[in-house]
Amino acid sequence: MKLSIHVAAMVITSLLVFDPLWGQSARQNVLLICVDDLRPELRCYGVEQIHSPNIDALASRGMLFRRHYVQAPTCGASRYTLLTGRYGSSGNDALFRRAQSMAVNSASSSDPYATSNIYPSLPSWFRQRGYTTVSVGKVSHHPGGRGGERWDDDSILEMPDSWDRHLLPAGAWGDPRGWMHGLAHGEIRIDAPRGGQVEMDVIQSVEGDDSIYPDGVTVEESLAQLRQLSADAAKPFFLSVGLLRPHLPFGAPRKYRDLYDGIDLPATPHPNRPSGRTTWHRSGEFMKYDRFGRDPNGDPEFAMRVRRHYAACVSYADAHVGRLMAALQQSPAATNTIVVLWGDHGWHLGEHGIWGKHALFEESLRSPLIVVAPTISSAGMASDSVVETIDLFPTLCELAELDIPTYCQGSSLVPILQEPRREGRPAVSYFKKARTIRTTRYRLILHDDGYVELYDHATPALETLNIADRQPETVRRLTTMLRERLP
Repeated sequence: MKLSIHVAAMVITSLLVFDPLWGQSARQNVLLICVDDLRPELRCYGVEQIHSPNIDALASRGMLFRRHYVQAPTCGASRYTLLTGRYGSSGNDALFRRAQSMAVNSASSSDPYATSNIYPSLPSWFRQRGYTTVSVGKVSHHPGGRGGERWDDDSILEMPDSWDRHLLPAGAWGDPRGWMHGLAHGEIRIDAPRGGQVEMDVIQSVEGDDSIYPDGVTVEESLAQLRQLSADAAKPFFLSVGLLRPHLPFGAPRKYRDLYDGIDLPATPHPNRPSGRTTWHRSGEFMKYDRFGRDPNGDPEFAMRVRRHYAACVSYADAHVGRLMAALQQSPAATNTIVVLWGDHGWHLGEHGIWGKHALFEESLRSPLIVVAPTISSAGMASDSVVETIDLFPTLCELAELDIPTYCQGSSLVPILQEPRREGRPAVSYFKKARTIRTTRYRLILHDDGYVELYDHATPALETLNIADRQPETVRRLTTMLRERLP
């Protein structure tokens, strides 16, 4: 069976690369799939217990990046970098603040890009060059890309001048804000006062089809958009689909949870809270849900239960990736569409005693990245080069044969797609009052007050032993590199 799947993937790849009906002159479409809170804990990343056949099949058709790092361990700031090609703040409101600056510019000069630090976004760049740009689901921080109390105010756009259509069908959840933290059959999260508990279970598994949870509704709209876009052969498209799961709360149809009955997931490495100063936190986002009076730190049975529900959400997201890819393969755009699957950041499942993101450890910053490029034969390849989210803007431009804007702060990954062993460059990230740089061997974390953490990934201790005082020269070298990239 595995051999048949592999052969099928090779056939599909050969069609993607060599189909003479399209030729070299066909303009490349883009399908960008953004998955929220997705760890690189998939079978194609070596975790055999995870049921992820569709993402695995996608990896077999393109290149899997094993060392991809995001710029910030939080949704809004990470997506800011993806969608602007620029480093930014670590806040979830980064894109809205950019939009406010554009509005001020337009009011004073009729040019939304009048200031030196505001430039066209990734979809805007493609749109200006003749593409139809469509977003469905959670692509920017707010699903559907609007502000207001319920995130549905058409007068407050998160990404002006970017999308021809920016869509979020909320279904039974009523509006984008309800959809964002929805559980089965329209249940929405009612936020409690700051620091309080919310009346929503942290994990859930309900019998029903995919439409009883938010992503099922989103993907139906995504499929409709894909059919509409691919039918217009005269105009290329840039379609971005944002999947919510496995974002909290961990709810998915029962059939996905059943996949993990009796399955023991790999032991959690370094599960204890660090003893020294780090960017550790108390897992506030996770802990505010109803946990049935239990804490996964110190409760192994509950910890495994939570992890199985997270895995169920991953398999639910994987099923939607499969539906998207099946629809693309059956469409006229099958042979000239670049496909990118990107996780907006990692997620701790007990490592360092954290259940969440929002730290500068490896688990928060490393996420999946898969690129399928019809013009490059990289089927089934994997790269250990260190790469960053900020590299995707110039990469997509080069793959689509568009000029790369000079304001992009990343580097195109096309050379690595052509030669997987080619060296990348150190990855930088930031959150609140600290910044970090990750090389092939080391992670250095520099706090704003000068405190330093240094971890050696060539040792079994990984990010549990701060060796900054033992290697001052390494600290000096990496600090200089970090400050050059993030002044």
